Amino acid sequence: MALLERVGTLLRANLNDIIDRAEEPEKMMKQVILDMENQLMQVKTQVAISVADLHLLERRASENAQKRDEWMRKAELAVAKQQDDLARVAIERSLESKKLAGSFDEQIADQKQQAENLKTALHQLEGKLAEARAKSELLLAKHRRARAAVRAADAHEAIDENAVSSAWDRMNQKVNRADAVSQARTELLGDNVDDQFAKLEKQDEVERLLAGLKSKKEVA
Repeated sequence: MALLERVGTLLRANLNDIIDRAEEPEKMMKQVILDMENQLMQVKTQVAISVADLHLLERRASENAQKRDEWMRKAELAVAKQQDDLARVAIERSLESKKLAGSFDEQIADQKQQAENLKTALHQLEGKLAEARAKSELLLAKHRRARAAVRAADAHEAIDENAVSSAWDRMNQKVNRADAVSQARTELLGDNVDDQFAKLEKQDEVERLLAGLKSKKEVA
């Protein structure tokens, strides 16, 4: 039946492949679970209908068996009353019921098989649905990690190593230049201090010599 075919398709579905092939894995996984839930409800309904039909067939078969026995009882009664024609009619009716009983047996066997198939499909689908629910987040998380790894690899390949090296060289040159300028300023500052002290010493020498000249003049 079409329902069991659809259920079979869901049972054969590989959740990993579904997620790997999907452009939107989360949306696809939700749809798969929704489809399973819908099919599960339909299978449950069909199981209930199939079991009800089985009970109905069994009841009708039981009623038919009672009719067969009843016609045979009537045939025996007609024979006892020496009414052979009536007995023949009763026997014919009993034989018809007996023949019908064989048809009921076949239908009951088929119905039992159908009910069992539906019950098996129901249990399998329940298990598949439980698996899908349990694995959904794990599979999606795994897929997201895989996609992130691919994007990281793509980003790494997209990096221009020559450009990075050139930028590093420029940065290194700027640092070296700044260091050189700092050293030069330090040296200039040092030279300026030395000049200032030399100027002070020169002034002291001038004053000393001037004082010496004045002292000689006063003595003379």
